[in-house]
Amino acid sequence: MKTFYVRLPVLFFFTLSTCFAFGQSWTLGPFRKHDKANPVLTPSATATFDCPVRGETVHWEQKDVFNPAAVVRNGKIYLLYRAEDTVGKYNGTSRIGLATSSDGLHFKRLPQPVFYPDNDAYKKYEWEGGVEDPRVVETSDGTYVMTYSAYDGDKARLCVATSQDLLSWQKHGPVFKNFIKGGGEDYWSKSGSVVCRRVGDKLIATKISGKYWMYWGDQPQLYAAVSDDLINWYPLIRGDKSLKAVAEVRAGQFDNRLLEPGPPAILTARGIVLIYNSMHDAKTGTIQLPEGTYAAGQFLFSAEEPDKLIDRTKSYFMKPDKPYEITGQVNNVTFLEALVPYKGRWWLYYGTADSKIAAASAPLR
Repeated sequence: MKTFYVRLPVLFFFTLSTCFAFGQSWTLGPFRKHDKANPVLTPSATATFDCPVRGETVHWEQKDVFNPAAVVRNGKIYLLYRAEDTVGKYNGTSRIGLATSSDGLHFKRLPQPVFYPDNDAYKKYEWEGGVEDPRVVETSDGTYVMTYSAYDGDKARLCVATSQDLLSWQKHGPVFKNFIKGGGEDYWSKSGSVVCRRVGDKLIATKISGKYWMYWGDQPQLYAAVSDDLINWYPLIRGDKSLKAVAEVRAGQFDNRLLEPGPPAILTARGIVLIYNSMHDAKTGTIQLPEGTYAAGQFLFSAEEPDKLIDRTKSYFMKPDKPYEITGQVNNVTFLEALVPYKGRWWLYYGTADSKIAAASAPLR
């Protein structure tokens, strides 16, 4: 991957989840793609932004829009999405835009990004690759906490920012800045999925045994971290100070090359459900997927011991099978990153071929 119940009219043809066919009733879903409405967000050639770092006006979402986060606020879905321009040595700097919807499918976006590299203390982490792949949760007092990847062209660093209104954000820097190994801030890290519980239409970050938990990483192993304040995080490590893996790729399967967390993990009656993205190596796999395909599965972790894996889906429940998912900036990608409960359904938003954004949904249960 580049780092770099509302009554629904007949709008879609559904692609069904396969999880229930294997008797895994703990999974979220089955999710169905809204084919008639998808993609729900595409690049804009007209939106402009006066970039404070570049010192010029850029078409900030002209190249691609993808990999969003979502929350429900004031009765609407708020989608925070990654957008790329077409300038610079990386052929695109990433910024984060905001769009809203009252039906889950039709979005009205703000004309300018709400989060972006600036001439601030965090420019050294964010320029000029940009700020990427947000995931947003809410605290019990209404604060929004966003994890995102800052990319300077050399390293991706998992960072955190907070907001009261989704418009103005306070940056707090790399989440592992206090981690003793390597100083933390120079540690390659991405994709932070914080454990939440559903409270109505909100996903509230929740402590387990006195700590917040987060799954993270984009490697053959999946990792976990803990925090007291959602700002400063500490990876789980072994006695030799190496990272402790909580899940690993499976030889020969759809998830045989790489694992990466999807939306915020959900604490349920059966355990913690984490939707994850995986990359497929066709040379060593036995599954009929093209090389480099990003398909999605689900993990179930213990609610009492979040680093203990209980179960995982036997196959993917979503894969690229539409033209806009198969062809784009990066081919054969469905990258799931946003999940919200809204009007009786789970709404799942995902990047397609690192180029556009699509939606799928499932009944709440």
